[in-house]
Amino acid sequence: MLRIDYGIPEETGISSASICNFINRLSQNGIPMHSLLLFHRDKLITEGYYAPYTANTLHRMFSISKSFTAIAIGLLVDEGRLSLSDKIVTFFPDKVPADVHPWISSMTIRDMLMMRTCHASTTYKLDMRSDWVESFFTVPPTHPSGKLFHYDTSSAHTLCALVERLTGMPMLHYLKEKLAPLGLSEASYMITDPFGVSMGGSGLVATPMDLLKFGYFISHKGNVDGQQLLSASYIEEATSDLTDTCPTAPLRSEACGYGYQFWRNERNGYVCYGMGGQLIIFLPDYDLICVTTADTQGIGGGNQYIYDALYEEILPFIQENPLPQDEKSHSELLKLLKNLQIVPLNGETASPMTASISGITWNVQENVMGFSQIRLNFSDSAGTLSFQLKGVTYSFDFGMGHLETGTFPVYDMRCATSGVWLRPDTLYVKAHIIDEYVGSVHFEFVFGNDDMTIFMKKQEESLFAEFNGHLYCTRRS
Repeated sequence: MLRIDYGIPEETGISSASICNFINRLSQNGIPMHSLLLFHRDKLITEGYYAPYTANTLHRMFSISKSFTAIAIGLLVDEGRLSLSDKIVTFFPDKVPADVHPWISSMTIRDMLMMRTCHASTTYKLDMRSDWVESFFTVPPTHPSGKLFHYDTSSAHTLCALVERLTGMPMLHYLKEKLAPLGLSEASYMITDPFGVSMGGSGLVATPMDLLKFGYFISHKGNVDGQQLLSASYIEEATSDLTDTCPTAPLRSEACGYGYQFWRNERNGYVCYGMGGQLIIFLPDYDLICVTTADTQGIGGGNQYIYDALYEEILPFIQENPLPQDEKSHSELLKLLKNLQIVPLNGETASPMTASISGITWNVQENVMGFSQIRLNFSDSAGTLSFQLKGVTYSFDFGMGHLETGTFPVYDMRCATSGVWLRPDTLYVKAHIIDEYVGSVHFEFVFGNDDMTIFMKKQEESLFAEFNGHLYCTRRS
């Protein structure tokens, strides 16, 4: 079983003060971090979790799943069960139509790993009620395969389906079996699509330590405790620059090239990349792995803030030799790590209007979402939002200026929620979703004498559609 060695930053040539600057810079830029692990010269020198997250909290890793899928494909190559030059259609005769387009029929597994499919976007999103894998073979292509990079999650999803078809088991089970020396957490799992196929493009739910162990395996080119679990040549190829991403990249950190479901980065390294700040950043020239989980959804260039903070606050100050002990800076770092938390909303926690609106039931004007009644109750330091949605009554609590952990209604997902008064007549409530799905739901309440206007916004990819839009309410007579 892989044993992660712990160390003090100065022992490996990094100052505790630099790491404090890195953490504080992310906080000052308003990046909602969930965890941070720094692994330098084979020692874990920083491990922090932002409450209510802990070391054992499972977290949705989104597109980091793709890198796991690429490794599963590599393992099957090592076993001789497939070749990267194989045509994907040969493995799915039951999914491929008789009149399959020649651009689809010529597509290889290598094309799919490199995101050089014949599709310009994810095929199953056109109709998520139909077979997701089958869509990969039936949606009309836009260009020949093997030519252009276009980010296509259905490619990784279909490759995952291939792994499960050839192994007869869920892909993550296969990986845990083949990579047993890593000791990936038993609780980790993959969400499945509506047809029972693991979501190999976005469904991994795991711990940050699982990511670090996976990162160790990749950075050591498949060798764990003297056991070569996957051929080093495959990992070297998978993490190299094989295709251009700059024409489509929204951020400079995504413009550095792509391998087999691994991104290249700006510092001659590579990245397992997941939406919202789920990252395993490899920097071989510095012998450094940085693991983060976060929720940067809705923050323009949010992930770039993480890269830039790492590149500018830590990398320039790494020394070849150990640094002198700095007990003061190290104590400050330990204190900072101990007190990490998701930052609550900052603002006024009381308003002159509180007494006149607490406990009042508001009738909601007819709306497409199905809300009918809403009520807010306030105590000294917290509030409760209650509402009727499609005839069912729900409620959840929020802290005023601090986080209250609980369950977000309708979806029964864990959340951490705070509220503040932006103005005497304007209340803002933000719920962080910290469950199998990661995101946030925002409520803005503006109170008049006898009416209330509400703006709701969800920042999450798949769910919470009811909480998007405007409501107009009047006092219940």
